[in-house]
Amino acid sequence: MTKKLALAVGINEYESNVFENLTWCEADAEAMKNLLANHWGPEKDVAGPRNYNARSLTSAGGTRISADKLRQDVSMLMNHSMGEADVLFYFSGHGVANDEGGFLVTQDGTPENPGYPMKELLDAANRSGNPSVTIILDCCHSGQIGNITDGEGLNRVSISPNVTILAGAGATQKAAEDWDHSLFTGMMLEALNGGASDVRGEVTAAAVYAYLEQSLGPWEQTPVYKSYARKFLPLRRCEPVVPDKILAQLPRWFRRPDSKYPMDPSYEYTDDSRDPVMVEIFEQFKDLRNGNLLTTNKWSEEDYPPHEPHTHKELYWSAMTSDSVRLTPQGRLMWKRAKRGDFGG
Repeated sequence: MTKKLALAVGINEYESNVFENLTWCEADAEAMKNLLANHWGPEKDVAGPRNYNARSLTSAGGTRISADKLRQDVSMLMNHSMGEADVLFYFSGHGVANDEGGFLVTQDGTPENPGYPMKELLDAANRSGNPSVTIILDCCHSGQIGNITDGEGLNRVSISPNVTILAGAGATQKAAEDWDHSLFTGMMLEALNGGASDVRGEVTAAAVYAYLEQSLGPWEQTPVYKSYARKFLPLRRCEPVVPDKILAQLPRWFRRPDSKYPMDPSYEYTDDSRDPVMVEIFEQFKDLRNGNLLTTNKWSEEDYPPHEPHTHKELYWSAMTSDSVRLTPQGRLMWKRAKRGDFGG
């Protein structure tokens, strides 16, 4: 199994009075570290399966976060597993941009030497050769990372395969603080805690960006997403709407992705003809419906029973009238994935 390593950096305190001290960055880093450390667990107050081997580096931790210190820690993160780890780097603090590019401002930063260049961070990620590298920056001007000007006013992005960047603000924008966390990180935490999960409970960087982009209004900071990912790997797994064990059975229930599945009263547990096997399938079909993977046939107006909503026919009536159900477009995609074994047996 591929190792997963994460480093979360948060800097509240700065030595130069040019950079005012911040409030939430240390809490941002600690919250990210704690959430990324484990996937969702079904038992209340019990941590789920291990996710990232995550650690934090904050200005409250007793270690001075200088440019050299951050450079060393980034090098260790990117190279520790000799190019065989899924790596995540997170930073919350000041960010600046000048004629030389963007910088993550470290505690020893000055106007002349602000700190750790974003270009060095991306170069370290590009050279690492890891199967997946995710960089998350919550600072002003963070969208500057990866931008290269050709001297004629045109920008291009230099990014290697399997590297993904999530930046909290555009290249010329400032990042805002919120209540308990910065605006960007607060929404990141919500996204990673299920707000951006798919029916399987998986949260990818692309899904997080979509969540952030839709959450921020047109007058707020603009998140930036840059990626050369060849495969969308989950940053975290949350509670699934449809467990894999149900998805794996789709080809058994539906011979083809566009097939219809006939039902009858034996699927309804309140009916005298109920069959325990069919009732269990009925319960699993409820999960598929809740995940928008399965739908029922629409009725004409005169076919609705009295007092039933006229939106669509519920599974109950599909069973009681011996009607059929079918997969939605998303359900047909899951059928194809199940057919090739993506969800196990």
